[in-house]
Amino acid sequence: MPGSLITLTFNGPVWVASDMHLGPNGPATLEAFLAFLQGAAEGASALLLPGDVFDAWVGDDELDAPAPWLQEVVAGLRAAGARIPVYLAGGNRDFLMGGRLAEATGTHRLPAPALIATDAGKFLLSHGDELCTDDVEYQQFRAMVRDPQWQAQFLAQPLAARQAMARQLRERSMAEKSRKAADIMDVNQQAVEAALRAHGVTRMIHGHTHRPGRDVFEMDGRRCERWVLPDWDLDDPADPRGGWLEIDRDGPAYHDIAPER
Repeated sequence: MPGSLITLTFNGPVWVASDMHLGPNGPATLEAFLAFLQGAAEGASALLLPGDVFDAWVGDDELDAPAPWLQEVVAGLRAAGARIPVYLAGGNRDFLMGGRLAEATGTHRLPAPALIATDAGKFLLSHGDELCTDDVEYQQFRAMVRDPQWQAQFLAQPLAARQAMARQLRERSMAEKSRKAADIMDVNQQAVEAALRAHGVTRMIHGHTHRPGRDVFEMDGRRCERWVLPDWDLDDPADPRGGWLEIDRDGPAYHDIAPER
């Protein structure tokens, strides 16, 4: 029997995007994201953001004295959320997003994973890092930081200490990536198929891997699809990029954000 997830049902175009990694050092990415929110409010029936909206989120007390860039993000999300439902889920960078952020932005918490019912049928939606099971080291870290006791101890520390720790973890992560084989950091096919079977669907959408594309494969005699969301970095001079997935009655379609030259 398929696993029991709450199904979110949407009528009309649904926009899905992840891995914006918003922070103080990405002005072009921030500008593109704010324009994207306006576009979604005008052209979508709902906006789903399944993780890594922020480059780091160490607790909702980030909102106590928000930096100017964060004020813009909160205002942009709030404006979009006043017009269409906007759903946020935590990724591997911002899994500590809480109810206070949702309240401040007028957004909804997106279950992880989630089943979404669209005009094109059902999809399993997640951030995607839980599918990278070949990276045993990362999965051990992921289990640790999602433990409620670890989170309580972490959140009990001063904000500045948490921010410093987040920077250290980010530096360590970048160093580890440089020594790991690329395929280890991608999703595991058996994990993908297990998730699809567990929830009784044949199509999946996720981010995290920064490898956008559509993977079609056969499982148990059925045609399956895996859609990978693009990451955003409009501040990379060598490879400015960003985009989202739109799902309407004709199915999913990618949209790129073309950087100004």
